[in-house]
Amino acid sequence: MKTIIRNSAKLAVVALCFLTSVTTTAQETVPSTNAKNYDQGWRLGFGINGGLPTEDPYDFNLGADVRLQYDITKRYSVTFTTGFSNFFVSGDDNDLGYIPAKAGFKAFVLKDKLYLLGELGAAFAVTNDYDKTSFLFSPGIGYATEYIDISLRYEHYTDFPTVDGTSVDEGVGQVALRFAYGFRL
Repeated sequence: MKTIIRNSAKLAVVALCFLTSVTTTAQETVPSTNAKNYDQGWRLGFGINGGLPTEDPYDFNLGADVRLQYDITKRYSVTFTTGFSNFFVSGDDNDLGYIPAKAGFKAFVLKDKLYLLGELGAAFAVTNDYDKTSFLFSPGIGYATEYIDISLRYEHYTDFPTVDGTSVDEGVGQVALRFAYGFRL
């Protein structure tokens, strides 16, 4: 099952990279009397996350986050996200709790509702047994209205430990779903 998730996650990342690299835009000429300025500004969102890790020994991930977003234009925004998440492990092993801190870029691609998002940052482990900081990258796709934001993303933590058979490797991936409520500040 985890092999299917791993392969699906890798395929989704490749497809997302391809889709973001192949974009076209058309320009319309608008008379200057009808031109409207987009109201740039800040948005704040509160979300809950659930994820399926692609590596052992992790079973699932749950978390909550806060996202601050600045709308550069109607189609492009920059984001800053933090919160708390936890990789749950069955058995006697300890769970891995961490605080992600990410900055990202959001581009709306379809009717100002469907968007692509890429985030980079760090994940600070806060459990007693593990205290490393991991590099974190996260491409995703989502749908947003004025108040609701739903997104699907792949996240990869380069320095979190995994168990692969008898050896201990580093690097954990997960496919995560985020439900959020947001509003303009």
